[in-house]
Amino acid sequence: MKRFICRYFGSMATFITLLALCLVGLAAQLTGSLEAAPMMFAMTALAADRKLEYAEGVEIPFPVDDGDKIYAGAFVCVNADGYAVPGSDTAGLIFVGVAMEQKDNTLGLDGALTVNCRRRGLIKAILNTAISQANVGDNVFLVDDQTVDVAGNCTNDIFCGIIAGYIDSTHAWIDIEPAIRQADVAAHIADTSAAHAASAISVADTGTFTDADDVEEALAEIYQHLKSAKGVIPIPMPVITDAGVALAAFSDGDSTVPGYCVTAKGLGIRWNNHATPGAVGTKVIVPPDMDVTANATLHILAAKTGATGGDATKFTVVAYNNVVDAAYDADGDFGGDTSAMVGDDTAKHVQHPTLTLALANLAAYPAAIELTIKPKAGTLGTDDVIMLAAWIEYKKKLLTS
Repeated sequence: MKRFICRYFGSMATFITLLALCLVGLAAQLTGSLEAAPMMFAMTALAADRKLEYAEGVEIPFPVDDGDKIYAGAFVCVNADGYAVPGSDTAGLIFVGVAMEQKDNTLGLDGALTVNCRRRGLIKAILNTAISQANVGDNVFLVDDQTVDVAGNCTNDIFCGIIAGYIDSTHAWIDIEPAIRQADVAAHIADTSAAHAASAISVADTGTFTDADDVEEALAEIYQHLKSAKGVIPIPMPVITDAGVALAAFSDGDSTVPGYCVTAKGLGIRWNNHATPGAVGTKVIVPPDMDVTANATLHILAAKTGATGGDATKFTVVAYNNVVDAAYDADGDFGGDTSAMVGDDTAKHVQHPTLTLALANLAAYPAAIELTIKPKAGTLGTDDVIMLAAWIEYKKKLLTS
């Protein structure tokens, strides 16, 4: 009986004190002295020394889960309900120590028995995979109630200590105290179950940047943005023809040479209607965040001066890469023809032809893309066309360094 009382109340003195208070309260209720009864249990600041009651915390009892048997020397965890179970690589468990005794609760209810667990010290343990002296200092995680393993060899990473001393390839001294104290923050954060889960951590968001309620939702929102974000490479307004001749102001007439269109609100490169229009040249730099494992798209904004149905104008694009450690003229053309403009669209309407630049032809940073652009021969019979702007749209990659 004394052992039972000490286990649940800490000491006989504590048990007798609590029993006395309960008896006095009961007597007060029976005799009608109810006004004084609540004061017996009121807590106030100390006015004198009191006897300090404490435990070293080396061992502590845990109520055993119903239907479980825990052997002496077993690694012990608590489940989500706080009951002791044999240690295992099971999501949601938290390591609490090593059993000092056997407790068989296979036929009992939750908490019908308690198991005394040691919570600190070096414990000799079996390693599931071979280790060496170099593993001293590594975190270990539960495989079962007598076996541990290093990171990467367990599924749920139930942190149970640090290798403090090497014995042989399958045995080591495990310091369990860091796991008990949860001192290894990194290892516990890596456990994505229960209280360690990102979904269990709320987001204050005082700046009202997101509607996410927890870290999991906020991270998903951020990653969705990062993984789907598009980048744009502006294509500078060309200043030369593909023959290296500087462009001048546009001159209307039977000429293949384009020029600057400087009419109000229509700045761009303008071509006369001609069977074989000439090309202009420009160059862009490949940005560091361009994902060259995905297609890119060349975009052009253009407008025709008329609405001739037969002039379904396309742009012919020639594209070459300038790649580090390769000849500047080594690359082959990976351009092509853009989609067609609508021939009989209203005059001066801005249209949007595009051209896919296949991922197989893209070069990673540092590199440059050289471009020449012109209306496709035979698609500009009656109307002039003005290229108002051009750019390359690409998929961004996550930068890891």
